[in-house]
Amino acid sequence: TADEETDAARFPFTVASIKSEDDEEKPLFSQLHQKQIEDRDASTSSLADQTTAETETDVGDDDDDDDKTFACELCSNRFSRKTTLNNHMRVHTGQKPFACELCGKRYSQKTNLNRHMRVHKGQKPFACELCGKRYGQKTHLNRHMRVHTGQKPFACELCGKKYSLKTTLNTHMRVHTGEKPFACELCGKKFRLKSSLNRHMRVHSGQKPFACELCVKRFSQKTHLITHMRVHTGEKPFACELCGNRFSEKGSLNKHMSVHTGQKHFACELCGRKFCRKSNLNRHMRVHTGQKPFACELCGKRFSHQTTLNNHMRVRSGQKPFACELCGKRFSEKINLNHHMRVHTGEKPFACELCGKRFSKKANLNRHMELYGRRFSQQKTLNNHLSIY
Repeated sequence: TADEETDAARFPFTVASIKSEDDEEKPLFSQLHQKQIEDRDASTSSLADQTTAETETDVGDDDDDDDKTFACELCSNRFSRKTTLNNHMRVHTGQKPFACELCGKRYSQKTNLNRHMRVHKGQKPFACELCGKRYGQKTHLNRHMRVHTGQKPFACELCGKKYSLKTTLNTHMRVHTGEKPFACELCGKKFRLKSSLNRHMRVHSGQKPFACELCVKRFSQKTHLITHMRVHTGEKPFACELCGNRFSEKGSLNKHMSVHTGQKHFACELCGRKFCRKSNLNRHMRVHTGQKPFACELCGKRFSHQTTLNNHMRVRSGQKPFACELCGKRFSEKINLNHHMRVHTGEKPFACELCGKRFSKKANLNRHMELYGRRFSQQKTLNNHLSIY
């Protein structure tokens, strides 16, 4: 009816099943809107009843004010019929004479009860002419139409960002106000969104509802599952603009960027050495603590790094997974293969500072320095001896 449509246009908060009917909204907006409605269900239903009653009594009579002879003594609104005034008075008295026989919910106006009954009956009389999706209330159809029109009538006065839903704007405002109304009862941590609190609760419950179909690994967050799937697909959507290296996670790209910037934010408090990654600092600390958490299951020998244990296991098993592409020689460690490649390339990166002789291995340079240094020491001793005698 005209009353219902006018009523719906002015008061978008309703009691009906908004969660299922707003699924077509953009994902983030949909979630925010649904949570907002769920959290305010009790308070907004009362407000909707009162405001709807006021609207219905204000609209639908003759437009001529001279015909409105029945005045409300509390708010000075005027009506052309006594029955309309009586209906309007429920706004002030809070009276709700119309009850749902199925769930007991009460309403101040018969039209509101009729709309509510569609929830139980599954009636969706309002259809979108563009995509055919149906809704139980006109207001829900109006909101849905913004998906097609791109209309965003609700603007943030602080940053200008626009939204298609008023509830989404209200949620956005918490970014500026810092309001976090949803608190964890177990640890006290607060969140802006109810959905964020729900996700956080899995930390305490240990719940992992998202399972990988390929390896049955489970995750507490959908985003973690999506990231994990790249292990199977090999997808690396994050590319370094400087060198072209690609990564499966944004965090890995951020860490990689320190290679180009040279930034080392993580410093050892004991020796001052700096690292670009926290994980590297943690590994370095084992040098000071002597911690060796990685043990060989065959001989019991312990190591401070997992990679060192892996190398050790290859020595025991005789495994040599690193092969030279030029001569076929195989090695148990990648570093040994790198050293071997200098035989083919002729590269000698290690130079003696005293005589300039170059070596392909650091160990060879060290041996050379011992010999050269001993000769130098002996010659100096001889010169000292000759100067005396």
